[in-house]
Amino acid sequence: MTFMKTALRSVATAAILAGMAATAHAQEVTLKLHQFLPAQANVPKLVLDVWADKVEADSNGRIKIDRFPSMQLGGTPPELINQVIDGVADIVWTVAGYTPGRFPQAEVFELPFMMTNAEATSRAYWDYAEANLLDTEFKDFKTLGVWVHGPGVIHSKNPITSVADLNGVKLRAPTRTTTQLFTALGATPIGMPVPAIPESLSKGVIDAAVIPWEVTASLKMSELVGNHTEFGGESLYTTSFIFAMNKDKYEALPDDLKAVIDNNSGLEFSAFAGKTQAAGDAPSREVAVAAGNNIITLTPEQLEEWKTAAAGVEAAWIDSLNKTGLDGQAVVDQARALIEKHSN
Repeated sequence: MTFMKTALRSVATAAILAGMAATAHAQEVTLKLHQFLPAQANVPKLVLDVWADKVEADSNGRIKIDRFPSMQLGGTPPELINQVIDGVADIVWTVAGYTPGRFPQAEVFELPFMMTNAEATSRAYWDYAEANLLDTEFKDFKTLGVWVHGPGVIHSKNPITSVADLNGVKLRAPTRTTTQLFTALGATPIGMPVPAIPESLSKGVIDAAVIPWEVTASLKMSELVGNHTEFGGESLYTTSFIFAMNKDKYEALPDDLKAVIDNNSGLEFSAFAGKTQAAGDAPSREVAVAAGNNIITLTPEQLEEWKTAAAGVEAAWIDSLNKTGLDGQAVVDQARALIEKHSN
């Protein structure tokens, strides 16, 4: 026993001595990552944690990322972008449309039936951001990634098949673009962040919500509504996300740690995030199927009615962008060309 104690003490001493040289490098930087979903939801678990773990590993432990889900650092989801600019958080994941009109060009990817699939559209979004947004709308933070989710679905208490079925429906819409869309389609949109949906449905504040399948399982949507309207492989809408870092915090890093951040960010990470988020759609859809819920998949003929009704939304959006001094049609054309490029 004495021998074992001595041996263990020797090993411990050797480990301390060996580690002393490395202590100067261990956890040089701790970064606070703040976002609005529970830790077990798909995006934190399958995208943000994967990114953070990779950064920690690639930095040999010199970067530590503390994760704060469900707005644990305080504030509300619309405040996230200011939190990262002001340094309340070092990194945030947020919805561009949580601050309506602040990132107008990013809204282009949310227009009705614009998206093909989440991976291709996320690649297009990054390319567009790199060409047009990093030094303009996104100039106040370091952009780590931008992406979109899979096709938006209407989840409702009563079945919705035709556009007329939306008349008078109090419906949660995530962004300014979707609010404009559902207003044009006859619904009464109510803006709110994702975490507020379950309580709002249960209390009758809303009758329906538009979100991708992917997030429905964590919100237990199949228990709150019995109907889900899909758009036949097309996308009625999607949502533009921003993954951002405080600029001063990034600039203060030594060059090799900046490289760790950069190597794990950008185009390929954005594509991974979009693809991963969309991959969560099928398992969550299965939960609703297993619950015996009514899955409504619109036929091509029914889809045409929705496309016709939504056509004016894009024109109105282009006009609104023109009034800010931007060329709205050029923004739409460039976004559509980039989506097409990455979809082929």
